[in-house]
Amino acid sequence: MPHYHIWTIGCQMNKADSEYIAGYLEQAGYSPTATAQEADFILLNSCVVRKSAEDKVINKLSSLKGLKRKSPDVTIALTGCLVDSRTDDLQRCFPWVDLLFRPQQWEVLFQWAESQGLPCSDKKGFFIPPRSPVSVFIPIIQGCDSFCSYCIVPYRRGRERSRNLEEIRCQVQTIVQQGVKEVTLLGQSIGSYGHDLASKPDLADLLTELNKIEGLLRIRFLTNHPRDMSRKLIQAIAELEKVCEHISLPIQAGDNEILKAMRRGYTVEQYQGLVEQIRSTIPNVALSTDVIVGFPGETEQQFEGTLDLLRQIRFDRVHIAVYSPRAGTIASRKFEDNVPPQEKELRRTEAEALQECIAAEINASFLGKTVEVLVEGEKKGKWQGRTRGDKLVFFTDNTNLLRQLVKVRIEKTSPWALQGRI
Repeated sequence: MPHYHIWTIGCQMNKADSEYIAGYLEQAGYSPTATAQEADFILLNSCVVRKSAEDKVINKLSSLKGLKRKSPDVTIALTGCLVDSRTDDLQRCFPWVDLLFRPQQWEVLFQWAESQGLPCSDKKGFFIPPRSPVSVFIPIIQGCDSFCSYCIVPYRRGRERSRNLEEIRCQVQTIVQQGVKEVTLLGQSIGSYGHDLASKPDLADLLTELNKIEGLLRIRFLTNHPRDMSRKLIQAIAELEKVCEHISLPIQAGDNEILKAMRRGYTVEQYQGLVEQIRSTIPNVALSTDVIVGFPGETEQQFEGTLDLLRQIRFDRVHIAVYSPRAGTIASRKFEDNVPPQEKELRRTEAEALQECIAAEINASFLGKTVEVLVEGEKKGKWQGRTRGDKLVFFTDNTNLLRQLVKVRIEKTSPWALQGRI
């Protein structure tokens, strides 16, 4: 039996694409292997959102050169955001790569499959590995029309393209029948879902349809641009029983001048008003956000504005990234990357330390309380799962509780997880 190995870096969209490819390969007769050295088909799913990610991809590609020399029959494939329309340039740089295709350019993968005599007739099929996971990522809209000045995504994934609502509903229904209990809907700007479809459904309409599926326990979605967070969507989250009270709402910076330079399309005050509206409608909501430190021209005072915003809103989780200029973006053309690297790191460290304290305090409020957990698997002898608010929970029990909703009383907390017992 042939083996495949997939290496993935970057966003959840990349992880979803890798799951799709893994599912297809397994239906075509391949089995997974943990190392590239044992594989007949090797796929690298790349990210170039930050230079550190791109460097990791380049290093990984370079490491496969010797393997290809020793095993010329191995197929090496590259997808993800490193692959743009200039595939000839990539092929010249990495001639040992056999297959290059842009994100979700499945026809190239299927053409290769046909050349290998592999089955690929159902090109719209929902390929899910036999070891069906508890939770699955479901892309519902590709690309992005926002063109934030720092972001390379619109140039690599293209403009927004929504999937048909009925197609998504059928896919979710299919995988739930295979044992999946939770889906996370994905899109770079997921709140824009449906605007390009003839019937103009929106994300709230899709959530309403998926909420009806028997056997599905939970629904999540990522990532929402603040401008797309409508009253209708907020109300749907509050009212639909299967939609989790967890919202990812990237702020990126706590200063209006920086937000304008980033082309985010809102002010700090507008964002604060949106958070107030969300919390008044969904009192127990968990909020997560993204922050970029060291954007061109960011002063110490402007960075302090970001810290003040974190203190005021008190997010459950904050992903903090250091600004990295990406060739081809608006920011790389308009602004000088003039915040020194050491200053960027100091700001990142300070923001992370602040958020660690906030997360510790928020999680400590769960001590002695009972939470509902969807059990996703085992780790180091303990069951692990997540609350509706996306809190990671560990507990011990001798019963097989995989895929079940259980009640756990919290006995220990940290900034990163909760621990308890049934």
